[in-house]
Amino acid sequence: MGSSANEGIYPLHRSKTIHLVRHAQGVHNVEGEKDHSAYMSEELFDAHLTPLGWQQVDNLRKHVHASSISKSVELVVVSPLLRTMQTAVGAFGGEGSADGSEVPPLMAKNTGESNRPAISSQNCPPFIAVELCREHLGVHPCDRRRTVNEYKSMFPAIDFSLIENDGDVLWTSDTREKNEEVAARGMEFMKWLLTREEKEIAVVTHSGFLFHTLAAYGDDCHPTLKKEMSKHFQNCELRSMVIVDRSMIGSSTSKTDFAGKIPSGADVPSDTV
Repeated sequence: MGSSANEGIYPLHRSKTIHLVRHAQGVHNVEGEKDHSAYMSEELFDAHLTPLGWQQVDNLRKHVHASSISKSVELVVVSPLLRTMQTAVGAFGGEGSADGSEVPPLMAKNTGESNRPAISSQNCPPFIAVELCREHLGVHPCDRRRTVNEYKSMFPAIDFSLIENDGDVLWTSDTREKNEEVAARGMEFMKWLLTREEKEIAVVTHSGFLFHTLAAYGDDCHPTLKKEMSKHFQNCELRSMVIVDRSMIGSSTSKTDFAGKIPSGADVPSDTV
């Protein structure tokens, strides 16, 4: 009897759990909801979180601790923009004050008009900034990033080593990235995640990136699942998903499979033994 086309069985070590998070409310969200043309304003360059956005971050932090996600996440991947990095370190950063510690903090005090104390980098997963998961590129100043050197002083413990250029060479003032280009970039990002050794990863990114990326998946699912996957994220919303490496992109080996037949010897019926 053949298997049903509606189910799939895959080796566990060929899959990863990813917790996808849209950043909390930024000042650009507030202004853009009142007047969409505000997204063209230079005053919203690399928009930071609002006070309400920080409340959303605090609530998300409570959730990831109550659900034990904070204990199982091995890596936090973040888009290198102010609002995403603020959200990431606020939700998944270390406990306690970073003041007086010799260990670099995840976020320096008052970064991005936050009026927040420094956030510790101790007792939390590593953080790495990746440009593949940035927001829809071009035209809108809120989606243009600062230099890496500026960010390093704001977020000392975030790893920026995968960003090749100090300045933003991806954003252009006259051309907005096409939806299909965002989706293609998102699929490339998912393939990159599959090459990582970590099995449970949090990704803090943007609404447009998430919508167009996830819309590229799920065509082999029930329409209800497809709709669930591709709907827009609310500010600071988290959805946990599983990605499966069906093309041998990664090179992981199982940590839970057991070879069997130990001690070695011929397999014979137990009554013969």
